[in-house]
Amino acid sequence: METRPPLPPFTLETAIQKVRLAEDAWNSHDPDRVIQVYTEDTIWRNRAEFPVGRQAVHGFLSRKWARELDYRLIKEIWAFLDNKIAVRFAYEWHDDAGQWYRSYGNENWLFNEAGLMMQRHASINDLPIKETDRKFFWPLGRRPDDHAGLSDLGL
Repeated sequence: METRPPLPPFTLETAIQKVRLAEDAWNSHDPDRVIQVYTEDTIWRNRAEFPVGRQAVHGFLSRKWARELDYRLIKEIWAFLDNKIAVRFAYEWHDDAGQWYRSYGNENWLFNEAGLMMQRHASINDLPIKETDRKFFWPLGRRPDDHAGLSDLGL
């Protein structure tokens, strides 16, 4: 059976590690990489979309990153228990017309014993912002370790 450490039951340290690994994967903008942490039959709720299974998630992510340009994400743990993790997040992106947005949200994650995510339930709100109001400045890809997190940025 394929595993994705850290494995549940989570401690504070391993839950924080799991959240950062998820952030790093999403900041890669690589659906092939991201889907590897989900079960084959994963169930999602993301705004008005409800993808089921890795291939549906792959399609969802491909459409997302074709539309949400220069996407940069920060995730922060909110709570955890056994095989569940709750996170809050914010990401910045712009559309093809150049309008910037900051999207805020919360996610609830449920993992199997192999550390693969079985369920992801996300609630997300988009706020149009001016380019001068952006707070996430790093080259596309992994957020540097010394870049401020959500709490440090007042988000």
